[in-house]
Amino acid sequence: MQVIRPGRAERFALRLAVYEPNGDRLGSLPHHLGFEVGMPLNDTSSLKLTYPAAGVGAGLLAQPCEIAVEYAVDGGQWVEPDGGRFLRIKRGSDNMDLSRTMTFECPGWSWQLRKLIMYAGPVMADGKRPFSAVSAGAILRTLIDEAQARGTCPGLDTDFSTTRDSAGQPWDKTLTLELEPGVDLLTLLINLSEQGVLDWTMRGRTLRVFNEGTELGRDLAGGVAPVDLRLTRDIDEAPDSATLEDLATAILVRGEAGLSVVVTNPSAVAPWGRWETSQSQGGVSDEGTAILLGTNALERAGRERAQLTRGIRFEAARWLPFEHYRPGDVVLAPGDQGEMEPLRLRQITLTVSGEGELSGNLVLNDRFLEWEIRLARQAAGILAGGVSSGGTGGEPAPELPGGRVAAPPQGLIVEPAAYVDEYGWARGQITATWSPVTADVNGVAIEPDRYELHARVNEVEEEWRLIATSDTTTATYSPLVINQTYGFKVRAICQGTPGEFSDAVVALIPDDVPPPPAPSAPTLSTRLGVIEAAWDGLAHTGAEMPSDFDLLRVYMAAAEDGPYEVVDHLRAAGHVLITGQPYNTPRWIRFTAVDRRGNESEPSASASISTVPLVDTDIIGQVISGANIQPGTLNAADAVIANTITGALIQAGAIDTGHLRANSVTADQIAAGSVTAAALTADAVNGKTITGSVVRSSATGRRFVLDSSTLDLRFYPANNSNYTRLYAEDGWYPGETTTFITSGQNQFGSARAELQVAAGLIRLGIRNPNNHTRIGGGLDVAEDYALFGYDDGSVNFQSYIYLNATGRFYIRGRVWDSGEVSPYDAFAAGSFSIGGASSPNWVIYRYGPPGSTTPMATNMGPVVTLRDGGSGGPTAWNNNYVPKAWAITASSTEGFQVNLANGTSFAVYFWAHRH
Repeated sequence: MQVIRPGRAERFALRLAVYEPNGDRLGSLPHHLGFEVGMPLNDTSSLKLTYPAAGVGAGLLAQPCEIAVEYAVDGGQWVEPDGGRFLRIKRGSDNMDLSRTMTFECPGWSWQLRKLIMYAGPVMADGKRPFSAVSAGAILRTLIDEAQARGTCPGLDTDFSTTRDSAGQPWDKTLTLELEPGVDLLTLLINLSEQGVLDWTMRGRTLRVFNEGTELGRDLAGGVAPVDLRLTRDIDEAPDSATLEDLATAILVRGEAGLSVVVTNPSAVAPWGRWETSQSQGGVSDEGTAILLGTNALERAGRERAQLTRGIRFEAARWLPFEHYRPGDVVLAPGDQGEMEPLRLRQITLTVSGEGELSGNLVLNDRFLEWEIRLARQAAGILAGGVSSGGTGGEPAPELPGGRVAAPPQGLIVEPAAYVDEYGWARGQITATWSPVTADVNGVAIEPDRYELHARVNEVEEEWRLIATSDTTTATYSPLVINQTYGFKVRAICQGTPGEFSDAVVALIPDDVPPPPAPSAPTLSTRLGVIEAAWDGLAHTGAEMPSDFDLLRVYMAAAEDGPYEVVDHLRAAGHVLITGQPYNTPRWIRFTAVDRRGNESEPSASASISTVPLVDTDIIGQVISGANIQPGTLNAADAVIANTITGALIQAGAIDTGHLRANSVTADQIAAGSVTAAALTADAVNGKTITGSVVRSSATGRRFVLDSSTLDLRFYPANNSNYTRLYAEDGWYPGETTTFITSGQNQFGSARAELQVAAGLIRLGIRNPNNHTRIGGGLDVAEDYALFGYDDGSVNFQSYIYLNATGRFYIRGRVWDSGEVSPYDAFAAGSFSIGGASSPNWVIYRYGPPGSTTPMATNMGPVVTLRDGGSGGPTAWNNNYVPKAWAITASSTEGFQVNLANGTSFAVYFWAHRH
């Protein structure tokens, strides 16, 4: 706390100034009775002020005005910081108070941005105003320019454009969203900042907007002169409050079409064992997206949540608010438990009492909480498909005849992400968003039934394939191959007719970036010049390592501050032996964890130890023969520690067979890897049973691996781990083992082929790469039924024939539309409509795609029916319309003609078979 002394230049001082609304400076407020100012990141600041009615400048507060907070350092120039302008719009007083003290609660100048709203635009979709593949600056300037043209918020100024932010940098994100008329500018700014699109602040009356994490995310914690807020110098209070109330180690994610996925976090703190939670995710239908959302949720709920508040000192401080740091900056400060670490400044609060006592505090986020904020933004982006204000409403387009070609969707954007599946492998996921299609290629209103998202590896010769369908303008898909570039395009489907594709966009699927947690500290011991470093297999928190953990690196150094070098590694809990170290010389050991993508963790806590000689130094390095040892002075049980005498310490030929007792060397006394192929005779294992072993033809490259513990045989290709697998599982059917053969994954990482063989079933098909769910073509041959066809898990796209022991069958799916028929197809079916004309009314329908001139290979037999539009329409039930005559008047391999003795519109429905 600092007391402001009149006549003396204070280290840090604050004062208040008054401005006319949208106008010039009016004066100052020197006689305040105290005020408090709060400056948060990406939100509206606040000022609470108490002032006497008889004080100098009190009359300035009698009407609406603007109040500015200004600061000065060491008696220097007074400066108004960003976010330091406030609106005098709320006042209070007590008529029983003889001093007539007035109180004011003043929001920051940005508060009035809630009075600037968006109106409907020239183009609307479902009652909302669409913005397709534009920058945040374009959206904000549209709202501001239109509102100021109406005379709204005339005092507001901006220094960003549709192409560049307030720092002059190009906008780094493209948005596709729909806004409902009535959304205000302040809500939109907060929404976009929460989504990680931008940062914003006010400089006086000027709105400043930046790419997220740039100008308002400066890293001041590194370099040769970091902003380091030290206890007793810059900080005089450091309270911490922490809670485990939101902790969870497992989550049940429930999606669309019965999707249910359980995700666990083995690295989470679990003092009472497994804690569960659940999450309902509407619109999510693929397992990879559910895993990604569940993993994000568990990351945010996997540790103790701490709130860090740090009180500020002013008189002795090296670093001062506003002058050296501001909200959004990353600084060095005491974190949880008081250790210095990089922390992001989320809010500055300053208080001046009526006696001039100055105090303040900082709200700080550690890197874990900042990461949780980014995870929450990612999850929100997946579910919302971009930044949207939400809402419902809008007039639907009128129902018109189908069969028209929808215009291409605009504004397609694709947001890629990486996640780790239940087997510990990194996978890719995307969320695609586009603007709704409201018209066909001729500009006539249309209402699509659904959208289709197509993708391919971004190479010319690769084929496009359908990866997702959606009833909305957002679709998700997983899994995809990380570090692979894909192309994406989308089209609308209206009454079975595909629309035109959007322009293709390209996205690189990112790698798995977050490293594993730091491992626990090493446990060290030494004997006979050998250092033993043991690891318990856990993270530094005491939790298990995550599922993508690969190996533990063992580092050693001659000093605690390094340099450290890798001396060995472990794949699981265990120990390593470090030999050849000098006696009585400290060695420092620490660990790091590495995941399957090569991401390395922060180092563990280090530990040190020195080797101690067993004998006098005058015979160190010499061979000690039996004659040099007094009988009974060397007891193996006391003097020789297990694993300390290794092969490298025994001279070649020093131990004769005669010195070994029969059966004294058993399997448990042979170190792993010490018996190599070179030590075995050619027929050493002939006729023998090998148990508990893994047999492989090579350590790397093209090879097979046979694992007896899992009844698993894998065949690896030459350059990657996309193996084919032969294995068996129990429990599928009572009393028998089921055999499986699975292929490697396709180039998208989205499917693999599988053959399942059981006593009563042979099943062949394309399945999900992570489970046995069928996602493509398949064949079942069973004791009591047979099935052949296509099933991707959605009832809307199943197409198969089913036969059983009753001698009957049924066909599931839809008939191929006539617009896609080829000359050698057996059937053609479809429907179409024709507008009214003079009587008689007629139409010619030609087989095949629109504009096709290729007839069917042989003659067709059309079976046709007709609905006369004169009845009142497709839902005119109970009408008493008298039908008019109609007939097929021509038919050939090219098509057929239908005539109606009426001038009304009519619809034709047909089925034609080829002779």
